[in-house]
Amino acid sequence: MGKVYDKVLEFKKKYPGGIFWRLKKHSEVVEDYLNPGEEVLYAFCAQKNDKFTELFNTFVIALTNKRILLGHKRLVWGSFLYSITPDLYNDTEIYKGLIWGKVTIDTVKEVVVLTNISSKGLDEIETVISEFMMKEKQKYGETEKEK
Repeated sequence: MGKVYDKVLEFKKKYPGGIFWRLKKHSEVVEDYLNPGEEVLYAFCAQKNDKFTELFNTFVIALTNKRILLGHKRLVWGSFLYSITPDLYNDTEIYKGLIWGKVTIDTVKEVVVLTNISSKGLDEIETVISEFMMKEKQKYGETEKEK
């Protein structure tokens, strides 16, 4: 099994209660697009949509040492991959409901909404994403000062 799939299963076991389908196939999409030298630091699964009632848009979200990748394998053919690099990242918003929660990642180009995540896992997701992005954004600031 791949590194992404192992990390997703670890998250799912730690925080059960979300609604997710075909995690192995979605994880393979992310694995296929990892660049040389890119390693997976954290991974979780969620529905990529704005409504808690839409249950068929499962994505695997992987935080690597360079970016955030969102992968989805379509049922018959094709796949989707979204990449969020630290220079395009603005902020993260968390909504915590009674059972499920929502993570909204605001970027320069779009807003990515991830729903149907176990409320218990939201704190960890926010911490991991925020700490990584703050650290990486500082690197971008340092390289611009050198110019």
